[in-house]
This record gives sequence, structure tokens and C-alpha cells, in this order.
Amino acid sequence: MKNTSDASTNTNKKPKIAIVHDYLLQYGGAEKTLEAILELFPNAPIYTGLYAPKNLPETITKRKVYSLKNPLVRAFSKHFTFIMPMIFENFDLTKYDIVISDSSAWAKGVITQPDQLHISYIHTPPRFLYKYSVESPKRFKWYYKPIVAVLDHFLRIWDYCAGQRPDYLLTNSQTTAARINKFYGREARVVHPPVEADLAKTTATEQEKNATKPAKAMQAPYFCSLGRLAAYKNTHLLVQAFNLLGWDLIVMGTGPEERKLKKLAQNNPKIKITGRVTEEQKNQILAGCKGLIFPVVEEDWGIVPLEAMSHGKPVLAHKSGGATETVKAGVTGMFFESLELEDFINSIKIFNQNIEEDLYKEEKIKQSVGNFSKETFKQEFLEFVKEKYRLHKEENQI
Repeated sequence: MKNTSDASTNTNKKPKIAIVHDYLLQYGGAEKTLEAILELFPNAPIYTGLYAPKNLPETITKRKVYSLKNPLVRAFSKHFTFIMPMIFENFDLTKYDIVISDSSAWAKGVITQPDQLHISYIHTPPRFLYKYSVESPKRFKWYYKPIVAVLDHFLRIWDYCAGQRPDYLLTNSQTTAARINKFYGREARVVHPPVEADLAKTTATEQEKNATKPAKAMQAPYFCSLGRLAAYKNTHLLVQAFNLLGWDLIVMGTGPEERKLKKLAQNNPKIKITGRVTEEQKNQILAGCKGLIFPVVEEDWGIVPLEAMSHGKPVLAHKSGGATETVKAGVTGMFFESLELEDFINSIKIFNQNIEEDLYKEEKIKQSVGNFSKETFKQEFLEFVKEKYRLHKEENQI
């Protein structure tokens, strides 16, 4: 497959391409998807709302990045959410032939001209606008609610309009495609996000390169979880369950709930909250675990189960969201539905019994990840861009 920034067009003129991404503040699943897109278009600059290069790998920071410079808005970005539409609408993208937005909130709302092609890869409609669980509970405080209710009303109007602006929509899962159809009245083609199959090739952020405290895994057997430590991820439920079970658990990740979780587990030496881990440390812990537990409800896609499965490890996941498209019950893991602590503990016990009885075969689990490789994503994404740009040129007689 040719690695090119011209989308392999059949004209002598190479189209100019820009990539638009909501925020570049941390390195997560959305940023790994962005990395794969950047590999396809190596000359494309990035436009984003907020930018923190120290938290990101060189694959992103080596690009030309245009972002908001106002230090006040940067410092209080959560409080100035209502002005983000104006920031993205004021990016001047007129010199580009193709605009590719990578969005879960604002990027899809950039303004393009009729002779420009705009393709948007939507990770989800904004969760906070449509009553899905979100990272920060602050917006639900009684003293914020009256203001938030008014702002969200107008932001939903803007979001619907923004959802009509791209010429074509791509998305990460059937779960998100259904949300897009419900809230925007549009169809979106599903192209699953990439999973790095070659685990030896990992990229490190500057923070990871400077890390001085490696995460030391416990002696097997242990279970593990991975992800940002936010309330809606239900990691607190997991820690409570393992406190009662008395089994070993490693919780990887950092976030606003980290201090609370460490306090919850402080009297239990069998539970380790690692905080931030490097890619190498993450893969070592995943490779040594019995299985991964993923208690997130209505996750948009969820790359974490696939990362565990790439090591041949089974997954216990909540039966909702993107996990239902990646985990196959009885083959690569199992599902649970009730978030009641007693029911959850029973599900973990059944999961453990299945592992002890060798129900989940390592090779079959690894094979199941093949359909979600980075190369598959890049091929499908590039073919989509090439085809739509060809049609766009014909329709506009470019």
C-alpha cells in the first residue's frame, strides 16, 4: 500500500490535506487513531483546540500543529467549553482541498467551502450533551446545573448543525453509528479503530521517557484493568469487588479518581494502583495477567479489550457499547450486565472458573484481533478517502 499524502489521485495536482482533532492533551485511543491517519498523510498539518506536546509522542509532535494560544482559556478549558464551537469555526482551512476531522465534539464543525471535501471520523456525538456518562461529575453539581442546562440546549443545536457539515461520516463502531443516526439523522460508515498488532513497536510520550518508577507487576495469577480513572469507568466497583474477593488485581491508569481508588485499596496489599504506565509496562502487565476486566457501560468503542486480547487474554466486559462488537462470549471472554456489587462478584467468579477450566484459547483470542489491525484500518480509511475525492472532483468538475 502506497504511503502518500495525495490520496493516490489520478491527477498531477496533489490535493492539500489538513487534519482537525478536538484536543491534543493526552495520549489515548483517539490519538492512536489520529496517528494512523497521520501515517497516511505525512504532509498534513494538524488543527486542534488545545495542545500539550509533553503528553504526546513524537509521531504527533513532529507535525505542524495549529492550536488555541489564549492562556486563560487553556487554563480553564472545562469552564469555557461553550466557546469551543467559535474556535473551530474560525480556523482558516480555505487553502486545503481535503479536510479530515477526527472528532468526538468540535472538530466536525469546522467551516469548509463547497469545492472542499470534508470527511469526518466521529468517535461519538458529545457524550455530555446526550446524557451519556462522562469523566467529570462537576457539571452535575446543583450550582452548575441551571447554567449548564441552558448552555447544553444551545450546544445541542450547534452540534446537530455541525453534524451536517461534513460531506461524509466515518465512525468507530455500530454503537456509535446508531447514535449518529439518532442525533444527526445521517448514516456513517464503520471503520474500526486500529490496534497495534506488533507490540514491539510502541511509541513513548516525553513523560513516559522520563518516568523513573517502573510499574512492577505482581506474581501471577492476577487480573487487571486499564484506562483513565474516571467515575463513569466503574473502576471503584472493581476495587470494591476485589477487596471482598481477596484476589490480586492491578489497575493501570491515571485520572481524577486515582486518589479515591488508592484510598479504597490502601488496606489491601493484593490490589496495586499503578498510576501512569509506559507502553512497555502496560504490555508486560497485560501479557502476565489471567484476564482483563472492563466494567465500562456504553463505551463508544473501547480499544482496551482488544489490547488485552492481542496478548491472548480473555476479557470480562459489561454487555453494552463497543465491547459487544469485539468480545465474543465463550471464545474471547464473557459479559456481565448487573452493576450490583454481589452480582458483579459472581460474574468475576464465573469468569475465573472459565479461565481455570481453559475455556478461552490463547491462539483463538489473538486471531480474533486480526480484523482490527492498524493496516486494516489504514487500507479501509485510505480507500474511502480516495473514492470520495474522486466522486467529489467529478461532481464539482475539478
